[in-house]
Amino acid sequence: MSVKSCEKLEKSKVALTVEVSAEDFESAVVKAYQKMRKDIRIPGFRPGKAPRKVVEGMYGAEVFYDEAVNIALPDAYGAAVDAEKLNVVGYPEVELVEAPKAGSGFVFKATVPVYPEVKLGQYKGLKAPKAEVKVGAADVNARLAELADRNTRLVSTDKAVENGDIAVIDYEGFDNGVAFQGGKGENHNLEIGSGTFVPGFEEQLIGMKAGEEKDIDITFPEDYHKDLVGKQVVFHVKVNEVKVKDVPALDDEFAKDVSEFDTLKEFKADLKKKITAEREEAANRAFEDRLMTQVGEGIEADVPEAMVEAQVDRFLENFKQQLASQGIPYDQYLQMTGTEESKLKDDAREPAEKQVRLDLAVAAIIEAEKLEASAEEIEEEYKKFSERYGMDVDTVKKYLPEDQIKAQILNEKAIAVVRDSAEATAPEEEEKPKKTTKKTTKKAAKKDEEAPAEETTEAPAEAPAESKE
Repeated sequence: MSVKSCEKLEKSKVALTVEVSAEDFESAVVKAYQKMRKDIRIPGFRPGKAPRKVVEGMYGAEVFYDEAVNIALPDAYGAAVDAEKLNVVGYPEVELVEAPKAGSGFVFKATVPVYPEVKLGQYKGLKAPKAEVKVGAADVNARLAELADRNTRLVSTDKAVENGDIAVIDYEGFDNGVAFQGGKGENHNLEIGSGTFVPGFEEQLIGMKAGEEKDIDITFPEDYHKDLVGKQVVFHVKVNEVKVKDVPALDDEFAKDVSEFDTLKEFKADLKKKITAEREEAANRAFEDRLMTQVGEGIEADVPEAMVEAQVDRFLENFKQQLASQGIPYDQYLQMTGTEESKLKDDAREPAEKQVRLDLAVAAIIEAEKLEASAEEIEEEYKKFSERYGMDVDTVKKYLPEDQIKAQILNEKAIAVVRDSAEATAPEEEEKPKKTTKKTTKKAAKKDEEAPAEETTEAPAEAPAESKE
């Protein structure tokens, strides 16, 4: 193998022109013969036993050339990439420039995307808004209410269904007297007022008692499943049981039940500390995200399409895993929402481009700052994972390769370089134009500013008429 030329193209692509020698091609022909001979039938010879010269004499010397090219090309391409020290980031597009001939090799051209050259913009001394963290009594009480709700018992009652109660129901939907697919359920626990089912369904159960049955009229909304959009249907519903929530009192006994504290006062103080720590972490993360967005936008790089497409695929795979964790098959989600996979990929393209630019920026900072991860730091990171997941370190090492741990440490160090040199501003300052250089005092925003959320597509709310296929 010899590289005849290595040409840089736009969008961080490289065109490699590679010659495979006659000797290397002959070795590939031998391999092709050994692979193909079992399927070649020659009169007078058992299958697979005809000599190569006999086969070539009957079918021509070129009979093994196509397979030989397929055998020789990958190795030649890999050797050329290594020889030119290319950092490829995608699959090559290959074309045959000179076809093989008797006694000679062949020439091919491989056009492949490579890791782009990255020029960092400003990454130190940046400014970004950072929310001021304040936690009041209302925040603590809201957290207490969540804990009380989690510890609430459901108690069966003889009273009629009211808003907030749980109705255990059987239901079946009919379109012009015909039951439709996905419109039936048995012993379903439905919280009235939750908005879980289609509009108008839950409200019509109010006032019913256990054992009662009734027909309710429903018109499906315009944004519902395409087979039922706008249709008027009838649901026959039977209430099997009515349950009410038995909410525990927020007192010292409750504190003892759900925490290690003896009094509600102590428990509230601990909750306030925890909420404060959570919000500070969220504010810090949002601050870092804003800074790193600036860094990513500030780089100069000819980003190859292959890197963006690969990130789109990663986003899509993560989304599929999210659906699976909710028990929703991906194909069923597409059917229920009337969404094409191509639309999901189109929606993911912009955030994918941002993520790729951010990854390129982080890698460039690591190189510029000559950041390293020591053996001690890697071992310490393994210990953290061990404590977090309750596994011994050796087990963690089986699941998390050292390269992955090292990359995480380096990424965190790169972000720290940006964060530690940055200036946090009050949230409203970014919207106020700088009219003068006079020093002014600005009040911090009273509300916690939320971090930009990652774009995800939520699964639809449960409805009695959703398709189960």
